Amino acid sequence: MDRAGFPSDTVSSHQVQIPGVARLAAWGVLDRLQEAGTPPTRRIRFDAQGVVLDGEFPAGDGGVDTLYSPRRSLLDSALVDAARAAGAEVRERARVEELVWSEGRVTGVRLSSGRGGAAVTESARLVVGADGKHSSVAQAVGARVYREVPVRAFASYTYWRGLPTVAGGGEMYQRRGQAVAVFPTNDDLTMVYLSCPIAEFDAFRTNLEGNYRARLARCGDLGERLAAAERVERLRTTPDQPNRFRVPYGPGWALVGDAGVVMDSVSAQGISNALRDAELLADAAGAALLDPPAPGPHGEAAPFAAYHRLRDRGIAPMYGFTTDLARHTAGRTERLFFAALAGRPDEISRCLGAFAGITRPDRYFTAGTLLRAYGGRVCSRAAA
Repeated sequence: MDRAGFPSDTVSSHQVQIPGVARLAAWGVLDRLQEAGTPPTRRIRFDAQGVVLDGEFPAGDGGVDTLYSPRRSLLDSALVDAARAAGAEVRERARVEELVWSEGRVTGVRLSSGRGGAAVTESARLVVGADGKHSSVAQAVGARVYREVPVRAFASYTYWRGLPTVAGGGEMYQRRGQAVAVFPTNDDLTMVYLSCPIAEFDAFRTNLEGNYRARLARCGDLGERLAAAERVERLRTTPDQPNRFRVPYGPGWALVGDAGVVMDSVSAQGISNALRDAELLADAAGAALLDPPAPGPHGEAAPFAAYHRLRDRGIAPMYGFTTDLARHTAGRTERLFFAALAGRPDEISRCLGAFAGITRPDRYFTAGTLLRAYGGRVCSRAAA
């Protein structure tokens, strides 16, 4: 059930990172994105405070080495159609008004069509809230919040025509006080995203487009290229970027996607996280509801407890990395780190893999990586 009708758009980081692309391929959904002309991105030009790294992603699961940045109107429709094809009954423009309870357990939902029709009650052994960062399901069940980090950044993005990306790939820029991403999307458009500290939001919104353009002008020749391009949609700007975990299950209910864990869009992990967690939750629901209940005092809850553990284990390293990025305090140390990678394709690829969620960031951005990179540079010079 979704209150929207499809196709529909929503504020989004756009990117399906490589682990997410591998899942879409396995589910048979990637073909739909490709047939719609969604540009693949294999190469990235990463400009970190003037240190330029140009490289390709490493291969992840299934040998996938490409990310996509589809419009949500396309991606969401493709997923809904895949659900229908798999046998799901999909109800669009259906708003859940409240949960139905019995003896402390969620047993269904009461919903309305929004067209003046009578409310309808549907029973279910499991109600899944996949309803975003302000999940009404999470609020109704009182899902406990933990590991919460205050909002650290706001985001602003729009779409441009006539803005080719460098070398046909993606572009990322890191400057103290901001991060910028430039990626091709559908309909021959380019999405340009800006993230800045939340403390600057009030000043920024006094002149949204002027400040947006001024910030982008700090990124190499991007400002000049934008001046020759055409902005084709409004500027979407939001400070609504919470960072928090919620306990994702209880008697008769579960949470997935941003309803369960949400974090700043600066690392563009939200879509891929949601796909991974949906897969984990599907496995848990199958074990709990389709198979005989597990023996022991926890019974049906055991598979959902495992889902909770696997979700947190999978997302925690990127969560910490993301909330650090959202501070926008990168300085000399970070610049020296990236300078050590320059001219070393293998290390650049590993670095891009950490940003894409292939490699755990906490295992890549270490002193050991820095020593390996500098050691490799010394050996290369000696061999020359």
